[in-house]
Amino acid sequence: MEIIIERMYFSDGTNGKILHNGKLICHSIQLPWKNNEKRVSCIPEGIYTLRKRYSRKFKAHIEITGVPERSFILFHSANNAMKELNGCIAPVTKIAGAGLGSQSRWAFEKLRTWVYTALDNNEKVILVIKSEKQKR
Repeated sequence: MEIIIERMYFSDGTNGKILHNGKLICHSIQLPWKNNEKRVSCIPEGIYTLRKRYSRKFKAHIEITGVPERSFILFHSANNAMKELNGCIAPVTKIAGAGLGSQSRWAFEKLRTWVYTALDNNEKVILVIKSEKQKR
């Protein structure tokens, strides 16, 4: 299964659309692009693998693996990238501004269900991150 994030970059955050087979699953928010600097930047555009992960803080969530010079990059709930994210990606239902969204828990559960279902069926789940204007 392939999931695509088409991103738009702003000085205060990065917004995106999370798509599967051209259909919108939800939106996303991330930190602004700051040259992949740990804890202050969104991750680079590229192709990554997703896997299940569990922690006390986020419970069942999704880890993005293969990020250059970064580790523990996750999909988890958050509505304000600058206040709640350290490089991770937050699914949101609606975009409210640059790096701002709403109803993240609902959007995250929707995405997590898609990803976990595919992984439970022994499918490899690939994440492609690209600029909104870039076509693959």
